[in-house]
Amino acid sequence: MDTKLLGEELKKLGFTFFSGVPCSFLKSLINYAINECDYVAAANEGDAVAIASGAYIGGKKSVVLMQNSGLTNAISPLTSLTYPFRIPLLGFVSLRGEPGISDEPQHELMGRITTKILDTMDVEWQYLSKDLEEAQNQLIQANEQIARRRPFFFVVKKGTFDKEPLKKLQTSIHLNQIQQHGHTDHPMPTRYEALSAINSMKDDNTVQLATTGKTGRELYEIEDAANNLYMVGSMGCIGSLGLGLALSQPGKDIVVIDGDGSLLMRMGSLATNGYYHPPNMVHILLDNNAHESTGGQSTVSHNVDFIDIAASCGYTKSIYVHSLDELKAFLQEWKVDKGLTFLYLKISKYSKDQLARPHMKPHEVKERLQRFIYNSPLKGKEVGDS
Repeated sequence: MDTKLLGEELKKLGFTFFSGVPCSFLKSLINYAINECDYVAAANEGDAVAIASGAYIGGKKSVVLMQNSGLTNAISPLTSLTYPFRIPLLGFVSLRGEPGISDEPQHELMGRITTKILDTMDVEWQYLSKDLEEAQNQLIQANEQIARRRPFFFVVKKGTFDKEPLKKLQTSIHLNQIQQHGHTDHPMPTRYEALSAINSMKDDNTVQLATTGKTGRELYEIEDAANNLYMVGSMGCIGSLGLGLALSQPGKDIVVIDGDGSLLMRMGSLATNGYYHPPNMVHILLDNNAHESTGGQSTVSHNVDFIDIAASCGYTKSIYVHSLDELKAFLQEWKVDKGLTFLYLKISKYSKDQLARPHMKPHEVKERLQRFIYNSPLKGKEVGDS
């Protein structure tokens, strides 16, 4: 099939934002996306789903591209991010290890169970036809599912796409400009106090994204606001969600509030964030060296220099914050100067007892946030629908 013609059909339907991880079966479609659309190369397939989800919230109809081996990596955000938040992504997943076709041994099992995994996740799917006219009709059907806020995946067999040469190389380099480590012992505030300080700095142009667990629940108790999103599940994906939203909404200030356990789970996202480098995003890590939401088990964050890692990944500023006053000062500075910024604050393990949970369903929180972003009622139609 003519890859470029299929890509043009995708663009006609409004699909202009792509994120994924390469596969030889999909290389031509990936090359087209890099050449002609907005493409974010993710560190892994789960991050790609989160990046595309953030872009969708920001108004982009989004596509994810992955090998079927990577579908297993994407299960967490596909089941605990896109499903509860009703984020309808269009997916293309290759069928390595197709029964009856010789392939590498590591693909044998996945080849047998790829479509079963999609069925189990309640994801509608079809084998993508190699005939362009039939594939165009399939895209129309898929788009109808997207309009109903349902994800849709195409399973792509070997030899589906013809050659599409890569014309635009991604070679951007971003260097850290300011790196500041801790210089003295200091009292550690509670997460609630830190979140209160962060929340006090927001304005009508700020979007706050809180990672899963007690971070989101405490922010909800501090102030349940239309510009907040409380992550549920999909642990480790908040930074990637923030990247997608920041790229799709460059006029908004995106505040990502992360935890040590969460960031450790998907540290590759730091490299992706640094590479694509949205200046309107600040990434705040509240580190209590614990998985507190699940009983206080220790993480390994005490052994990690997040300041060095974020700096080496290309964050413009990577700063150790010593107090709540410093935290607020750096946030105020970022609002004026911008630049992708990483702020690190050590916090205590204490958290409030009997924390409330958001009374709204996740998809209602997302829809409220979309209304905030566009500052107008959606009139029964979500951003990105056509």
